[in-house]
Amino acid sequence: MPARILLIEDNPANLELMSYLLMAFGYTPHTFTHGAAGLVAAQAEMFDLILCDIHMPEVDGYEVARRLKADPTRQIVPLVAVTALAMVGDREKVLAAGFDGYIVKPIDPETFVQQIEVFLGPNRRTTASAQSVASADEPLPQLVGRTVLAVDNLAVNLDLVRAILEPQGYRVLSATGIERGLALAREHPSDLILSDVCMAGESGYDLIRAVKADPQLRGIPFVFLTSTMTNESDRAQGLALGASRYLFRPIEPDVLLAEIEDCLREAMRSAHGDDSDCG
Repeated sequence: MPARILLIEDNPANLELMSYLLMAFGYTPHTFTHGAAGLVAAQAEMFDLILCDIHMPEVDGYEVARRLKADPTRQIVPLVAVTALAMVGDREKVLAAGFDGYIVKPIDPETFVQQIEVFLGPNRRTTASAQSVASADEPLPQLVGRTVLAVDNLAVNLDLVRAILEPQGYRVLSATGIERGLALAREHPSDLILSDVCMAGESGYDLIRAVKADPQLRGIPFVFLTSTMTNESDRAQGLALGASRYLFRPIEPDVLLAEIEDCLREAMRSAHGDDSDCG
């Protein structure tokens, strides 16, 4: 059985990224955005590993460590700090406070899970890679190596896409704005464009209009992946503009993979003269 992992992190973007990565490797993280709530959970249940931020309001990571390491039944649980503290002496201070390990933010999506698995016993580590989140339909061989262009103004969202798709064999290009996204699409042939809707001062709707107006790009399947701040009327607008899919965050990694694979399959069938079209 995969290990039970508790995440205590007050930054929603960081929490989402770590959760996605752990789920991609078969874990089910238990998440809390406040130190006090996370501490209550850690004292009420037995976890195999606790990952905790340091700087949090009211009950910070140092207080979490102090209380857990003072509890004989909880002090044996590995407690790892995931923190932006990176000055000389910070690591020693964190370890002296009772933490068993130290991971510096921003985390590296490619190595994060391997870093935390060091603190788990061999029988609690997952042997599955991110490929375990693929749909029951294994990716078709001809989908391996396909290029996905991801456009989003938040680096954490781009990291999530990369962490989910690259282990499956996709090549991921990323852009933090519409202008750069269009430039990349024209410079590097892409098999699919994955775009946010709400970006700082920009809209994914402007991007899809530009893509569909360009003879070189209009045939590329276009998928929106956006937050729940949007609604069904926004979804209808996106699809009317030519999007093949309009997906809402948060989304399970296996669901995103399945949607992208289905869209690429539809595009392949369309290219071979089938009636089903992917945009």
